[in-house]
Amino acid sequence: MKVSDYVLQRLREWEVDHVFAYAGDGINGLLAAWGRADNRPEFIQARHEEMAAFEAVGYAKFSGRVGVCAATSGPGAIHLLNGLYDAKLDHVPVVALAGQTDRSAMGGSYQQEVDLMSLYKDVASDFCEMVTVPEQLPNVIDRAFRTAYARRTVTAVIIPADVQELDYTPPTHAFKMVPSSLGLASSAPVPAGEDLARAADVLNAGEKVAVLIGQGARHARAEVEQLADVLGAGVAKALLGKDVLSDELPYVTGAIGLLGTRPSYELMRDCDTLLVVGSSFPYTQFLPELDQARAVQIDIDPHMIGLRYPFEVNLVGDARETIKELLPRLKRKKHGAWRKKIEKDTARWWEVMERRAAVEADPVNPEYVVHCADALLPDDLMLAADSGSGANWYARHLRLRGRMRGSLSGTLATMGPGVPYVIGAKFAHPERPALAVVGDGAMQMNGMAELITVAKYWSQWQDPRLVVAVLNNQDLNQVTWEMRAMSGAPQFLPSQSLPDVPYAAFARSIGLGGVRVEEPGGVEDAWRRALSADRPFVIDFVTDPAVPPIPPHATGDQAEALVSAVVKGDSDRGSMIKQGLKAKVQELLPGHRHHVGSAHGRRREPE
Repeated sequence: MKVSDYVLQRLREWEVDHVFAYAGDGINGLLAAWGRADNRPEFIQARHEEMAAFEAVGYAKFSGRVGVCAATSGPGAIHLLNGLYDAKLDHVPVVALAGQTDRSAMGGSYQQEVDLMSLYKDVASDFCEMVTVPEQLPNVIDRAFRTAYARRTVTAVIIPADVQELDYTPPTHAFKMVPSSLGLASSAPVPAGEDLARAADVLNAGEKVAVLIGQGARHARAEVEQLADVLGAGVAKALLGKDVLSDELPYVTGAIGLLGTRPSYELMRDCDTLLVVGSSFPYTQFLPELDQARAVQIDIDPHMIGLRYPFEVNLVGDARETIKELLPRLKRKKHGAWRKKIEKDTARWWEVMERRAAVEADPVNPEYVVHCADALLPDDLMLAADSGSGANWYARHLRLRGRMRGSLSGTLATMGPGVPYVIGAKFAHPERPALAVVGDGAMQMNGMAELITVAKYWSQWQDPRLVVAVLNNQDLNQVTWEMRAMSGAPQFLPSQSLPDVPYAAFARSIGLGGVRVEEPGGVEDAWRRALSADRPFVIDFVTDPAVPPIPPHATGDQAEALVSAVVKGDSDRGSMIKQGLKAKVQELLPGHRHHVGSAHGRRREPE
């Protein structure tokens, strides 16, 4: 048995079924071992190492298990980095295996020699190690997995090419040998009783309680629902926690932040008590004013506790077990005016979303595209949104429910993970359907190439449905609107304009399904075709770039200023930016009551 054979054996013993990777001579020893091992764990060939890393992240996000990726030395290891940072910043367990030049060539400026220990020092800061002798195994592999699981982070194991080819000899019962063992028992820490009592005192004293949940509360769904009922609270969701509670619950106000909903904004604006569970939502300006609310935080990671807000009580513990211990200490509140307002505001928001989706656009309103899908999506769907304006519509128009799972690049907010995320998800759960909502910028960046990966593997999946919905507006739309809103700058065509690419035709050319939609009447039929197809399917929705992703807290004055900047700077764009845009923005504002004047001539925010 060679070192490379033992590495794959240890992966199997850690119950690794798939490794997302790309070949190169820096891992030739491992590739040969894969051949001797009958491709177990299965080598999943991405089109690019960055995509392999994203697929490992998607696998980990949708399975709850460690995702594993592998790449050759030098450029291959470098390419993994963006996907690995996505995992690190979203607290996702991923183990990276990287090749390295032979030990004899190190320090000789050799071909593809890169100092990988320095390169990975930050992204794999919790554990990064190079194997230089066989006796370091299995310890290095085991610690990489245990650390990734325990700290929900990225770890890296670097194996020089010549070490992969050495005969494997285990560590012995001797000085400076480090034997190791498999496995990691689960744990669920709970705060001390006196800290729970202090937290209960804060929550019991409040009259207008708001709860913010993130992905750390995912396994505590029932407990969060019970807590919200006892406290008469409304619940807002960070984007990474969008699938934690059903959006069909009347007190769930939806996403929070720049991509969030108006009722979530108002929940934070008006509350007197805040409880944050399993979230490190970074945007303080969308939380209550710093002197407004008493606050409690629950988080399993002591490194992330106490951030973002002046919390009065910081509880380090597992979300489910901590809430279980907290509930008996809480006094039931009457569902009075506060709770009724939350439910009324939330119901009205969904009505606003329906009206916004109905606004005419040229040729298709992207909000209508996503809103139309909402009622058609199966309850066991796995959903990914790419970074860009499409993430706004994912956040606001899709009501996650049942067993639906959803994710995106929450903290790194990188372009490009939409398609590889759902590929990873399909290997985690091949029996479930998947959907990626992707902008044309991300699709051109790497999504089209990764359709080839889909074409290569989809026949293995019990449920063949993997839908890629491309919002094709021929514009890097999110950045275009950010330039207008934040810089008052018109669209800069050399950087923002994208070519029109036949995405659906490309999909059909490699054996997938595909349809292009250029008018609103074709939207629903396209969704139905894709969701009932016998193979992966690409929908090329030609959408209007002039539909603005208005922030949930926007006032009429802010919206009008935005329109003025657009019309002044982009009036020569013809049909893309119409003079009717001002009316469009007015109609998109919540409540559609734009600038209602008072008897004193003052203007107020839209209702």
